[in-house]
Amino acid sequence: MYWNTGVTLGSLLCIQVITGIILGLHYTPGIYSAYYSVIHIYREVYHGSVYRFIHSSGASMVFITVFMHVYRGIFYGSYIYVSSVLWIGIAVYMILMAVAFLGYVLPWGQMSYWGATVITNL
Repeated sequence: MYWNTGVTLGSLLCIQVITGIILGLHYTPGIYSAYYSVIHIYREVYHGSVYRFIHSSGASMVFITVFMHVYRGIFYGSYIYVSSVLWIGIAVYMILMAVAFLGYVLPWGQMSYWGATVITNL
């Protein structure tokens, strides 16, 4: 059976954007208010915990689908005839990693602080 990873990846990215906008409307950035803002989303926003779960697990699914999409392109040799496709793909992957890092450190807490410390020290 034929499965198009590009369509799946595009759908997951649209879901990430939609849930990110919904979560961003209720999020308050700041050292003292970010954690309580996440708790507010989780407890007080209608289906807030579902949006947060979809957004957090969807990020992992995006990276898994990106790896499958890249593997499929390498397997079929899609990069052979147009060599710029490989470099554009690498640039898009680097941008995706940067956006994921910024999204990871956005809710100010212990886990995001130490995650940012480890990643920036690499």
